[in-house]
Amino acid sequence: MIQVQQVVRDYHTGETVVHALKGVSIDIADGEFTSIAGPSGSGKTTLLNLIGCIDSLDSGEILIGDQQVSTMDKKSKTEFRRNNLGFIFQTYNLIPVLSAYENVSFVLSILGVPEQEIKERTMRMLKEVGLEGMEHRRPGRLSGGQQQRIAIARALVKNPKIVLADEPTANLDSKTGEEILQLMQKMNEKYGTTFIFSTHDVMVMDYAKRLVELHDGQIISDERRQ
Repeated sequence: MIQVQQVVRDYHTGETVVHALKGVSIDIADGEFTSIAGPSGSGKTTLLNLIGCIDSLDSGEILIGDQQVSTMDKKSKTEFRRNNLGFIFQTYNLIPVLSAYENVSFVLSILGVPEQEIKERTMRMLKEVGLEGMEHRRPGRLSGGQQQRIAIARALVKNPKIVLADEPTANLDSKTGEEILQLMQKMNEKYGTTFIFSTHDVMVMDYAKRLVELHDGQIISDERRQ
């Protein structure tokens, strides 16, 4: 599914060069539940953003399926992201003036899905994440855990091949964080969606079926679990 080959990414701040990734290579198969872990500055978010077609690399290549995404122009990356990838962020990134239903259905509207199908898919996904009956509430009237459930529904409603989650439990207490991880694990098993997390949360690492550890822009360990 995903092939990352000898990827290098540097950032320039004034005269200083930060070597975020130093020739990273990794293959991630369909349906994996993988955590990319490491301390701040290890390169984990950079790697996630490159796979997610949000950032551009300096050298190397990234293939998703048969698509060479690392050489795509900005417009092509946007289209690829919209059609193939789902995103979950630590700050939820919901639109505050929209209801839970509208935050989820908006994604399908952009894709041109017929109205009746939008309604059916949105309501089904909100039920799946435990928000049935709350579809008309705006994010400000929901807890952090409930807002993250909306974000999960939004990411999954378009049936993406891959969901990228950047520190998805960072703003949640441990009990709510574990509930969110159990929900994502359930979705992974039910739909076969590939989940890739960037995290420094030990609980997220424990839930992962594969743990890839980065340090100073390089992979230092790669552990697969049953």
